[in-house]
Amino acid sequence: MITKLADISNIPVTSASIASCYPEVKTKWKKIEQLEREGDIIRLKRNMFVVSPEVSGVKLSTGLIANHLLAPSYVSMSTALRYYGLIPEAVYTTQSMTFKPAKTFDTHIGSFSYTHIKKEAYPIGLVQIKDDGVTFIMASPEKALCDLVANTPGLTLRFQKEARAFLEEDLRLDMEKWAAFDKDIFRAYAEVGKKSASILTLLKLLNNE
Repeated sequence: MITKLADISNIPVTSASIASCYPEVKTKWKKIEQLEREGDIIRLKRNMFVVSPEVSGVKLSTGLIANHLLAPSYVSMSTALRYYGLIPEAVYTTQSMTFKPAKTFDTHIGSFSYTHIKKEAYPIGLVQIKDDGVTFIMASPEKALCDLVANTPGLTLRFQKEARAFLEEDLRLDMEKWAAFDKDIFRAYAEVGKKSASILTLLKLLNNE
């Protein structure tokens, strides 16, 4: 049972959950406004907040926030590749996939973007990430790469040479780790996802590693 604001930790919650910490307060919405004004809670979107780390004593998880802002969803593309240490560049928007319409949220925590994916391709290659005491859903490295290729405008990988150039020069992907990627995820994605020809080109390249 939640008895004080710090008990919420870093889990995104509704205003009702926050108000439950103050049973003695009659005007709940005024209390929410006060807490937000004083920086004790941070608004993520309408009726969704997270407790400030200064109050909870726990750092925020962008992965956990991303899963909650728009559900169901999972963290993917460049955000996931960066998390795994596969690409060197910093990624400033938390990128996720959802089978709901695409959407973007700009919050005080950062920017969160959601790209549409077909329901058939959604469950392929998902993993649970446990990090700093929280668990959130993220694409495996293979799924993240498939999502990125499938949703990069103007990108078509017709030949293995093009695929290698994309991985090595555009993404600067760690090619030693690439050689150990799970081929089955590429096969499954090519059957139901977008840009199946490009995904199969990646698979051919991987088969030759």
